[in-house]
Amino acid sequence: MITQLKQIHPLSWTIIIGTIFGRMATSMSIPFLSIYLIKTMGASPSQTGIVVAISSLIGVFASFYGGYISDIIGRKKVLLISVFGWALVFIGFAVADKIWLFFVMNALNGLCRAMFEPTSRALLADITPQESKLLVFNLRYAAINLGVVFGPILGLQMGASGSNWSFAVAGVVYILYGVTLIIQFIRYPELGAASSSEGRERVTLSMAFQTTSRDRVFLYVLIGMIFCVLGYGHFSSTLAQYMEMTPNIEDGATWFGYMLSFNAIVVLICQFPVVKYASKLPPVIPLIIGSVLVSCSLLIFGIAHSFIGFMLGVVIFTIGEVLMFTMTDVLIDRIAKPELRGTYFGMIGFNNLGNVLAPLLGGLLLDTLGLDSSVLIFVIIAVTAAFGIPFLLSANRMMRKENLKRMNQIPNEL
Repeated sequence: MITQLKQIHPLSWTIIIGTIFGRMATSMSIPFLSIYLIKTMGASPSQTGIVVAISSLIGVFASFYGGYISDIIGRKKVLLISVFGWALVFIGFAVADKIWLFFVMNALNGLCRAMFEPTSRALLADITPQESKLLVFNLRYAAINLGVVFGPILGLQMGASGSNWSFAVAGVVYILYGVTLIIQFIRYPELGAASSSEGRERVTLSMAFQTTSRDRVFLYVLIGMIFCVLGYGHFSSTLAQYMEMTPNIEDGATWFGYMLSFNAIVVLICQFPVVKYASKLPPVIPLIIGSVLVSCSLLIFGIAHSFIGFMLGVVIFTIGEVLMFTMTDVLIDRIAKPELRGTYFGMIGFNNLGNVLAPLLGGLLLDTLGLDSSVLIFVIIAVTAAFGIPFLLSANRMMRKENLKRMNQIPNEL
């Protein structure tokens, strides 16, 4: 472990530490966006669902291009554009006073995330030795959740459910993050630059799309992940609206803020033991187990009426989340062709279709069925979240066949 930590590049540490503060800033504002729109702006659940969903919808279509363009023009340019763009977006949130302005800002928020996320993960994969990649990806995931531990609590203290000050603070944090990245890229100018195209054919956007779309294992993983993310997305969208609106819960926004922080704390506690167990399994199996647990937790949220019940649901949800997402980066890195690593990380961004559908489906169910049908609502979203399991099972079967084929070829080559 110590040897692997020493092998982590300073630029990787910058991204990991920057992720802590970036996610802290984001999680003290964005998770409360649904509540803010309903409570302060007077939006309906359906309107709120559309505003929340647009971020992921833009991300679905932009993430592939964001990852691809980082393969062509270099990780550095894409990272800096997206980070400083993010800063402007959060300042825009802070001054917005119309629902349509929140719609526009959240669309740009999705665009910045779609550019930054696949590019930062591809850069981490580029500069990290193979034996340390699992550790680096999990440190990044731990950094996300460390930020989320404190972000919602700070958001509650700032009154994020009824004030827009938290957005301004997030904007300042991303400006500082961008300045830090500039300093690191000056120190290491050879990193994050565009790859030389000498001696090899330049991969066009259509060629990159065809390559990834014809990779059947990758496609099955992607479809399965869409449904995994669909279940995950209900936590910050449907559940947030439900807890704010239901008369059975007093001060639901505060409850939800504590649930977000508790979710992150549980991640930090169980992440590395769970990853140690999951790393011994075939890489798709943790995603399947995680999907089952997330679906079960959604059922618990539908029937719970006490703080203890909701916290039990958070524990089960969090273990499922860890199983689904800690191994995803390693899995994609294993599947991806090296020259298209950024493209593959961008293409997996299509799993954000789940984040698009979650607030739309949840808002529609809350509007049409009403709060009195909470059990039915959460049964429906739990069942739909489990639809990805057959696709993940198919991907696992195909990967096993490929591994057996490789093992049978090795003796022949010898």
